[in-house]
Amino acid sequence: MSLTPELVAELEILALFNLDSSQEGLKIHQTAAPKAIAAAKRLYDKELIDQPDGGYLTSLGRDAAQNIQTLLTILNVEETA
Repeated sequence: MSLTPELVAELEILALFNLDSSQEGLKIHQTAAPKAIAAAKRLYDKELIDQPDGGYLTSLGRDAAQNIQTLLTILNVEETA
């Protein structure tokens, strides 16, 4: 599996969700970058979010967002030598 630009855009959207609150969603506005709009639509088609322009994470989407955010935390830790 390779990281396509489309997949990276989807990961970027999932990384934006605030996992501390299930009451906080995202709105991808029509003026957003076309790649973000398309990524949100794909996440909706994959049933990871509940609206084609963002909305709230589904149960599966929350799992995905948690994994992505955990991975980003791990990879962004500066190495101490």
